Amino acid sequence: MNDKTTSNDSTILSENGEPLYQEHIAERTKKRKLESDEYVSVIVKRTDETFRHPDDILEKAIEEGLEQLERPVLSLFLSAIAAGMIICFTVMAVGVMASIVGDLNSGFNRIIVALVYPLGFVLCILSGTQLFTEHTATAFYPVLDRRSGFRTLFKLWAIVITGNLTGGLLSAGLLASAEGVIHASEGYAMVAQHIVSYDYSTLFFSAVLAGWLMALGAWTILSTNSSAGQILCIYIVTFVIGVGGLHHSIAGSVELFVALFTSDSLQVSKAISVISVILVGNALGGSIFVALLNHGHIRALNK
Repeated sequence: MNDKTTSNDSTILSENGEPLYQEHIAERTKKRKLESDEYVSVIVKRTDETFRHPDDILEKAIEEGLEQLERPVLSLFLSAIAAGMIICFTVMAVGVMASIVGDLNSGFNRIIVALVYPLGFVLCILSGTQLFTEHTATAFYPVLDRRSGFRTLFKLWAIVITGNLTGGLLSAGLLASAEGVIHASEGYAMVAQHIVSYDYSTLFFSAVLAGWLMALGAWTILSTNSSAGQILCIYIVTFVIGVGGLHHSIAGSVELFVALFTSDSLQVSKAISVISVILVGNALGGSIFVALLNHGHIRALNK
C-alpha cells in the first residue's frame, strides 16, 4: 500500500507523510471556497436582474409595443373590452367611499378616496388586459425607434379606446343594476360632478398629467421583475392620480356612464365632450412626457 501509519497505527498518513484526513479537509475547504464564490456570483446576478438598466427597459418597452401593434384585431379588441370592464371596480370602490365620506373637497376625504382608487387599476394591469393609458406610451416606442409607423399606432389606439369604452359602458350598466346592493349612487353623482365641473382647458391639462403618470407607471413596471414591485408601482401612480383629482379617460368614462344610469344630473352630450378632451390629454401626456423623453435621452446616451 502507498499509505503509511504511525507507530500506534491510529493515524493514516499519505505519501507525503501528512495525515490523510488533513489532506481531505484541505481539499474540501477548496471545494467550499469554490462553491461560495459561485453562490455569491449567482446572488449578485439575481440582484442585478431585480432592476433593469434603462437600455434594457427601453428594449423591453419596444418589444412589448411591437407585440401589441402586431396583435390580431379581435384579440386586441376583446382584451380592451375586458380592461374597460375591470376598471369598474375602481369606480365602485370610489363611489362607495365617496358616499360614505361625503364632501370630496375635504383634504382628508380626498386621501381616503384616493386609497381605494388604485384597486381596479391593479387588477386590470396585472391581468394583462389592454388599458389605453397604460399602452399609450408603450405602443409609441416602436414608432420612435422607426420599427413601426404612425398609421399602425393610431389604429391600435382606436381599437383599444373603442374596446375600453365598450367595456366601460357594459360594466357601468352592471354597477347600476347592482345598485340595490352597492348603494353608491350618491357617490357616483358626486364623482361625475367633479369631472364635468371644470372648463375644457383645465380638464385637458389635468388629463395630460394623468397620462404622464400612467405612462410612468408602465415604464416602472418594466423596470422590475418583482410582482410586489410592480403592484407597488401601479398603486403609487394611481394613488397620486386619485389624490390629485386628476382625470383618467377610461376610469372617468365609467364614472360618467354609471352616473348617467343612476341619476338625472348629467347630460349625454356633456359626458361625450368631456371624455373626448380627457382622451386627447391622456394620449399627449403619455406620449410626449414619457415615451419621447425616455426614448430620446436613452438613445442619445448610446450615441
